[in-house]
Amino acid sequence: MADPHRPKLIQRYTAGERSNHWVIAITFVLLALSGLALFHPAFSWLHALLGGGPWTRILHPFIGVVMFLCFVVFAARMWRHNRMNQADVQWLRQFGDVVNNREEKLPEVGRYNGGQKLLFYVLVISMVGLILSGLIMWREYFSMYFPVDVLRAASVLHATFALIMICAIIVHIYAAIWVKGSFRAMLRGTVTWGWAWKHHRAWFRSEVKPSSEGK
Repeated sequence: MADPHRPKLIQRYTAGERSNHWVIAITFVLLALSGLALFHPAFSWLHALLGGGPWTRILHPFIGVVMFLCFVVFAARMWRHNRMNQADVQWLRQFGDVVNNREEKLPEVGRYNGGQKLLFYVLVISMVGLILSGLIMWREYFSMYFPVDVLRAASVLHATFALIMICAIIVHIYAAIWVKGSFRAMLRGTVTWGWAWKHHRAWFRSEVKPSSEGK
């Protein structure tokens, strides 16, 4: 018999989506740290993370390919949920209400709000920039086909996109901590009805039958 005091739950992510997300997260951490080791001698001690300097140079691009492929799968599944609409534009215009937790003044949003959608596009652009510049720089397989000036430009772009992505992920983590209950969605796959109603009301309405909302 169901516990009447237990909050009702709604599925936000499937097991496959959560697994893919955590593979992306783990590979991102490995790439960020090993990338810092390759970027500047001050971070050379991070080479130990992947077994030393030579192994870092060997494994870094392969891990990057894994992250990119997993992200492509994740982005393809989430693309339709991240299309901007008028409610998202209005949500962004009322960013002052967002940071001051005046959510009752905000328009109803779908599965993701305007800020999350902007972050999604930043990650997509950064990921494409990283994989393209990374392939050009990959000495073992591709760098010999490009002139030195192109390799230098790719190195600068790679570092730039990496910095943008690191900043974006920091924002992503902060937002997940700030909005209580968000971590549960990616750990267990579910959120409470109250959380969905408060933060993503339009999505909640689309997932729950109108006749069930009052129960």
